Amino acid sequence: MNHLAVAGDETWHLPRHAHVIVHETPDGNEFITIYDCGAAQKPPSAQLIGNLVRVDADHELLNQPTGYIAKLREESTLEQQGDDHFVIRAE
Repeated sequence: MNHLAVAGDETWHLPRHAHVIVHETPDGNEFITIYDCGAAQKPPSAQLIGNLVRVDADHELLNQPTGYIAKLREESTLEQQGDDHFVIRAE
């Protein structure tokens, strides 16, 4: 899973100020890009194709023309559920 810290089996740690950018793809999936912090000027920590089903952590949601951005407000985990479904949960 690129450069995310492993938190368990099919679970990865997300920092408190992570930005999760979700773009809808023509085939019905989503292209998910994860940055450690929106203010940091460095490459993304992870990029994956799947579906972000839910965000159960404190966050701000910004709608965009091609998807949305979830700006996390607390440390959380990205959990894989099935082949291509993901959930973000508070730690």
